[in-house]
Amino acid sequence: MTTIQASTTSIQTSSSGGSSSSGGSDISSQISRITSQITKLTQQLKDVANGSGSAEDKQKQQELLQAQIKMLQAQLAQLQRQQAEEAQKKQDQKQGKEEGVNNPSDKHQIDIYI
Repeated sequence: MTTIQASTTSIQTSSSGGSSSSGGSDISSQISRITSQITKLTQQLKDVANGSGSAEDKQKQQELLQAQIKMLQAQLAQLQRQQAEEAQKKQDQKQGKEEGVNNPSDKHQIDIYI
């Protein structure tokens, strides 16, 4: 009887309400780490298909690897959304600083009647 061994890796992500300058690089490093893991699991998936063993064992290993890849892809999508939100917040803050006397906004509009 063949024993199937699969390693599971879990990535812990934390979302905080506050924004910090290191938050963007932390998310970027998590994204690159997850992308690297997906690449490794994809290679393992190819190796299982080309490896030796019964068809049933290969199928079980492939299903486990595919489940891990899907989990990592979901985490990757979440991190990318979080990164996009932070980029949008930074853009909004930058635009907020630019508005004022020389760059009027809709909130600071003066109607002049003659």
